[in-house]
Amino acid sequence: MTSSPSSPTPPILSVNNIEVIYDHVILVLKAVSLTVPVGGIVAILGANGAGKSTTLKSISNLLKTERGEVTKGSIEFKGERIDTLTPSDLVKRGCIQVMEGRHCFGHLTIEENLLTGAFTRRDGNAAIKADLDRVYTYFPRLKERRTSQAGYTSGGEQQMCAIGRALMSRPSMILLDEPSMGLAPQIVAQIFEIVNDINKKDGVSFLLAEQNTNVALKYATYGYILETGRIVMDGTAKALRENEDVKEFYLGAGGGDRQSFREGKSYKRRKRWLA
Repeated sequence: MTSSPSSPTPPILSVNNIEVIYDHVILVLKAVSLTVPVGGIVAILGANGAGKSTTLKSISNLLKTERGEVTKGSIEFKGERIDTLTPSDLVKRGCIQVMEGRHCFGHLTIEENLLTGAFTRRDGNAAIKADLDRVYTYFPRLKERRTSQAGYTSGGEQQMCAIGRALMSRPSMILLDEPSMGLAPQIVAQIFEIVNDINKKDGVSFLLAEQNTNVALKYATYGYILETGRIVMDGTAKALRENEDVKEFYLGAGGGDRQSFREGKSYKRRKRWLA
């Protein structure tokens, strides 16, 4: 396993050897450690059920809604322990999660959904209006659909709305869970370009959990691969893209050992981390 992403300044997020248990008995995460540098985009990669969403919920303190808890280790945001904070307190400190499946309020308009993201703010209507305009700059499609009920908009528009709603809280970090799920490739590319734009222009750090390894490693600078609740590999996006095991199991490219499709019937490359 390679070293974690280095930075001259302390990381904005540090997850230290955490263990997560559901219902007091089901061990879901085991000794998971990761860091996110200030202004970075870091990806958690892995198949469905690997523990990606649980990792994000551990950070955002949403585990208790699913009868889960962090039983070992620690989580620090901006150098402070956040294990005991409520999700709303964490949002006030600048860390917010965009849940898998968007979770927009279907009966509210797009603009009303966006404004719910400013619920914890106390800096006045003018500042909120300015940030709403900023969201519309990033997502012009939302401005076009601002009076439409969110429940009648497309999956891509709802994903944009969910990210825009998170931006309305003025975060320094966004936890983004499966942003590509159920979306057409061109919409996925558009959303990731906007995420990259937000990162570059506003300096918002991102930790994203994503099954689409190809697109995640295109925009992230560093990645962690989770399998059955453990981090089995990590490294720079470039190093992961060039790794033969990652190519074989996560990028859909045949490993160097495979000679032909016919031979593939009996061929099964063993993951080196399972050896």
